[in-house]
Amino acid sequence: MKLVIQLLLWIVIGVLGYLTFNAVYEPIEFNKVKEARYQKVIDKLKDIRKAQLAHKQVTGVFAGDFDNLIKFIDTAEYTVTQRRDTTVLDEEYKKTYGVDQYKSQTIVDTLGYVPVKDSIFKNSSRYKEMMYVPTTDKKAKFEIESGKINKNDTEISVFEVKVSKDVILSDLDKDLLMQEKQVISVDGVNGEYITIGSMTEINTNGNWPQVYGANDQ
Repeated sequence: MKLVIQLLLWIVIGVLGYLTFNAVYEPIEFNKVKEARYQKVIDKLKDIRKAQLAHKQVTGVFAGDFDNLIKFIDTAEYTVTQRRDTTVLDEEYKKTYGVDQYKSQTIVDTLGYVPVKDSIFKNSSRYKEMMYVPTTDKKAKFEIESGKINKNDTEISVFEVKVSKDVILSDLDKDLLMQEKQVISVDGVNGEYITIGSMTEINTNGNWPQVYGANDQ
């Protein structure tokens, strides 16, 4: 009888030890996987921001879908210009007063053109798959949206690209995932999504902390 009790105690101790170990180990592993995946997602969002900013610089608005954004990168060019100051004869002044009068003038010379894709992505073609969420084997895409908001009676172009944490961490512990979606912390990615840009504010930043790299690059 005593032996049976001892065996039962050892089993209970073993089970408690296992549960205690898992209670510590699982969150640690969850965070390791989460941070690695978040970094890949954020790096791609930074690429998308660069492409969107180039699109706005050339066309005046942000792209509302990835097909048009990728087509733009493939075909668009930046105009390379040079500004120089010079002095020219003021013809109107001379016509009115009969006296030569010179005025300053800024002349903008076009020096050439540079492909957008070479300027942003150098020799990489990774932009052609920018719509796919990393670590999902191309089964999930980022949500993208663009539009305009009115600020001080001026229509301003805005965009937003986001992906749910459910998509990024779908194969991990559901309880820990639920906790992660409720995070509110200066060191964490707050909310249910990793997001860049905004449809309600003039903002092209992401909602991640500095640990994942500078927010404005």
